[in-house]
Amino acid sequence: MIAIPITYTPLCPMDEPILNLLTYHYSCIFLRVLNLWVTMILNEMNGAASIEDVLALTLEALRDARARMRPVFGQERVAASAGRFLETLLGNEPRKTGWMRAEAAGDPGPWRQQALLGRGHWDADALRDVVRDHVVEHLGDTDAVLVVDETGFLKKGSASCGVGRQYTGSAGKITNCQIGVFAAYVSDKGHAFLDRALYLPKAWTEKPERLAAAHVPGDVQFASKPSLATAMIGRALAADVPFRWVAGDSVYGVGELEMALRRASRGYVLGVNANHHFHSWRPDVCWAGEAREIVDTLPDAAWVRCSAGRGTKGERLYDWLYCPMADLEASEYSDTSTGTWTRGLLVRRNPSDGDLAYFTTWCPQGTPLETLVRVEGTRWRIEEGFETAKNEFGLDHNETRSWHGWHRHVSLVMLAYAMMAAVRSQANAMALKKSQLHKRGRLSAGQSRKFDASP
Repeated sequence: MIAIPITYTPLCPMDEPILNLLTYHYSCIFLRVLNLWVTMILNEMNGAASIEDVLALTLEALRDARARMRPVFGQERVAASAGRFLETLLGNEPRKTGWMRAEAAGDPGPWRQQALLGRGHWDADALRDVVRDHVVEHLGDTDAVLVVDETGFLKKGSASCGVGRQYTGSAGKITNCQIGVFAAYVSDKGHAFLDRALYLPKAWTEKPERLAAAHVPGDVQFASKPSLATAMIGRALAADVPFRWVAGDSVYGVGELEMALRRASRGYVLGVNANHHFHSWRPDVCWAGEAREIVDTLPDAAWVRCSAGRGTKGERLYDWLYCPMADLEASEYSDTSTGTWTRGLLVRRNPSDGDLAYFTTWCPQGTPLETLVRVEGTRWRIEEGFETAKNEFGLDHNETRSWHGWHRHVSLVMLAYAMMAAVRSQANAMALKKSQLHKRGRLSAGQSRKFDASP
């Protein structure tokens, strides 16, 4: 690695061990952050925060993350290994394997890294909660959206916990893989992963010997992907995570998740299949049948073009159609909720090829179409998150085979991602403040010149 001699001055007083670590690794971290600055931060900025500003923020964020996760580990040496693990996840190594992480951390071999994920005694769920609190502190917003989705981890062999032949969008086909279900937190301040769970197919839960070999806890039973997502939302509600909406694809669009959100007075935009049945309970309209059949009965004038959000190539414009099906009292689902909510059908049409996507919705009566479109548009953020987490933080580079190994690795990656999401949010705020000061300066200079030129 090329050494770049740059003097680092911390933004606040730092513990000597941390300062020594940062000083020693400063040149390496500079190159690592430079890579992340380009791939994860620069493209999202509202202005021009400098690489020096981002580097300083990253170093402080690393110190903060170490302090936050310290109580998770009983022994200092394990906490130190976790800190080095977190730092190596920020590295520019193409593969975040045990050997590569060990080399980046200055360890003689991968044994400490392997012990952290395997033999070490610590609770991955406790670290998950640390990540959640970190995300809420930096990105929290009452109008936020929780996005639930899954991603695949391609594997060889049959020993890795939960592995089997199953469909994954990561490969676009049925293949040998693990499936992880995730919840991402999306607000105007940024987005990061909030929760995760490894999906166990029945081929695993019905074979106790496989569960024992992978060290799956005895109380873990089969749970569908919607059940895992529902549990994640339940944990978010129990922790008072601020959010108003939930979005997801057709895997999560029917059944228990819908009812849980109605009872919690949270709106949703959830995908459904074209053959999903809808029935209106309104006096002014009469719609009944499959989603695609209802769409066929409506005129072209019913479609409205609007943006689902800004992407890398500009506004993501689609045609939208919304059919409110029923107005229901929130008190029917919760004793603590009041007001009228609307159940509806939302349809998205791609202008280029006419492809249709269908969604079931639940929202306060009178919610504008643009709001539902915005909520649906947040789903692409979790896809972006999966791509970045795999390419930059090694989300799918886990080499362990056990239940706790998977959850530990993924939780550490989630913390690294949350850390950089917070840096991105802070860099945006810093750039915006500098831009405002620059504008005020130009305005003041212009007024001064005007005053000097006056007779």
